[in-house]
Amino acid sequence: MQALFHSIGITDVWQLIAATMVFLLLPGPGTFCVLTCSAKHGVRGGFAAIAGLMLGDIVLMFLAAIGVAALLHANPLLFRGLQYLGAVYLAYLGLRLLFARGEGGGTVVPFSNAADFRRGFLVTLINPKAIVFYMAFFPLFLDPATQQGALTFVTMGAVICCCTAFYGSLLVLVGNMAARRLARNRTIANLASRAAGIFLIGFGIKLTTQ
Repeated sequence: MQALFHSIGITDVWQLIAATMVFLLLPGPGTFCVLTCSAKHGVRGGFAAIAGLMLGDIVLMFLAAIGVAALLHANPLLFRGLQYLGAVYLAYLGLRLLFARGEGGGTVVPFSNAADFRRGFLVTLINPKAIVFYMAFFPLFLDPATQQGALTFVTMGAVICCCTAFYGSLLVLVGNMAARRLARNRTIANLASRAAGIFLIGFGIKLTTQ
């Protein structure tokens, strides 16, 4: 399999997978988005959020490939504006969790899966640093002599999406199991929801200070 990937310009697919998984394991707004949607809206909500995250990643990878990252580098004001937009959205999500009324009874809260999908998509899309990250990340695993242009980038994107789907599925299971246990104690459930809100607000603040 390694030879097949190398023939289209990917130097080491296993290193690509390992590096992607390491970055996915770092806690971020996407992680908390999936966990929150899973805990509040069940497995379907969690997978809807994952689908949104993956679509957001695909859009960002495409933008990085066509040079939008270079454009952002050349326009610091635009880059900063997108950062603040992302920070505001993360803070909005965090505040909703922070001041949400707790639901009792241990039941999954009815909610539109489209809303969970949209939330996952926006959490990914509003981070301009992710575009720059992909621009820097892709060349680490590219062989200029054998790369096949769009085919190589699409293949790398597919590998990253598969890693995201695998890791996200684990998060959904963890989030759903945690929700079932927390549902037995309304106080702890409310505290967990508020903690997730604080983390999202913190990520928003961090986005504006980096």
